[in-house]
Amino acid sequence: MSPADRANSRRRQPRRRGSAVGAAKPRMRTVRETSAGGLVVDGLNGPRDKRSAALIGRTDRRGRLLWSLPKGHIEEGETAEQTAIREVAEETGIIGVIVAELGSIDYWFVTEGRRIHKTVHHYLLRSVGGELSDADVEVTRVAWVPLSELNSRLAYADERRLAEMANKLIDRMETGKR
Repeated sequence: MSPADRANSRRRQPRRRGSAVGAAKPRMRTVRETSAGGLVVDGLNGPRDKRSAALIGRTDRRGRLLWSLPKGHIEEGETAEQTAIREVAEETGIIGVIVAELGSIDYWFVTEGRRIHKTVHHYLLRSVGGELSDADVEVTRVAWVPLSELNSRLAYADERRLAEMANKLIDRMETGKR
């Protein structure tokens, strides 16, 4: 049988349902999500070595405690700023007011058969009240962490970058250079 005859004979054979040969994988649905949160700082007007930020710790699938900035989904009718204030309060117990926008992070992950493209808007907040609390079921621990230790404590590089930006912004605010 010539190569052309073999190719034609393969084309004529019916494909079996469910077989791996020629079966296309179902496309994974892509979903876009938007969240907001922030870096809430205590002692913004005080000495540099007394400033600290409220971080949340969540336990990952491997049992590791990963420290991050509080954040959550933007609810219908809510602005990103309102979400940041609400999520910081819900996840840390601390009430904050927005001082400045820090920027956004976006990333991809897969869960429950869906590809998620998530964008998170972050803000610098000044702590104005409340008490540190890990009452939120999504949070394992909360802690006040000195600003000088954020780089070594935050689990995610993008959040470490935002913390560095916040420190520079605080320094500029302190010297009056906006």
